Amino acid sequence: MGTSDLERQASYLLKEVTRAVGEFDLVAQGDRVAVAVSGGKDSRALLQLLLRHRRRVAQRYELVALHIVGKSAGFADLRSELEPWFRRLGVDYHFASLELPAEEELPLNCFRCSWNRRKALFTSTVDLGCNKLALGHHADDAAATTLLNLMFNGRLETMAPRVEFFDGTVTVIRPLIYLTDKELARYGRIAGFPDVPSCPQGLISKRTQIERLLRQFGRDQNQIRVNLWRAARQAMGF
Repeated sequence: MGTSDLERQASYLLKEVTRAVGEFDLVAQGDRVAVAVSGGKDSRALLQLLLRHRRRVAQRYELVALHIVGKSAGFADLRSELEPWFRRLGVDYHFASLELPAEEELPLNCFRCSWNRRKALFTSTVDLGCNKLALGHHADDAAATTLLNLMFNGRLETMAPRVEFFDGTVTVIRPLIYLTDKELARYGRIAGFPDVPSCPQGLISKRTQIERLLRQFGRDQNQIRVNLWRAARQAMGF
C-alpha cells in the first residue's frame, strides 16, 4: 500500500471529521487548539486529520501538538520518536512532564492515571494559550463509555463531542467521534504508525472488558454502537 492508499483512506476519514466539526461546532476562527498526542494510532491520526482539515476550511485556527511525558509513572519516553515526526508534519509541539503528587502510589490504577494525565493536559493547554483541547476518542470509545456508565453507575451518559471546563476557559473537543477503531487502525497501518506498548493495567480494566464484550457481537456491533450513541445523545440532549 502506497501514498494513494493513504490519501484515499485519509479523505474518507476526513469526511467524518468534517461532519463532527460542523455538527458540534468544534473549531472556530481564531481558535488555538492543543492536540493531545499520546503516540498511539488514534492521537496520531487525530493530529494528521486536523492538519488536513485546517488546510481545507475557511476558518483560520492554530494547532499545537501536546505530549505528556509519563516517565514518572513508568511509561516509555517517546520524545525522541515524536519530535522528528512533529517536525516533518510542520506543526508546533510541546512536551510536558507528568508531575505526580508526593502521596501518589505506583503503579497507578486506571482512574488515577487518567486523572493525573487529564490534569497535566488541562494545565499545559492553558499554559500554551490554547482555548481548546482535542482528544482522540472515537466511536468505539463512546460506545464503551455508555455501557460502562449504564452498568456501573446507572446513568445513560457517553463522551460528549464538545464539553466546556472552567467556565469556558478550556473546551474539550472530540473530532474522531464518528470514526471507528477499525477505520483508525486501517489508517494507522497504511500510514506506518509504530506500535505503542499498552499499559498492563489497561488490559484488565473494566473498559477493556466492555470493549471485548462488544467485539463478540461481530458485525452487529456496528448497529449496537449506533444505538448506544443515539440513546445517550437523546438522554444528554446534544
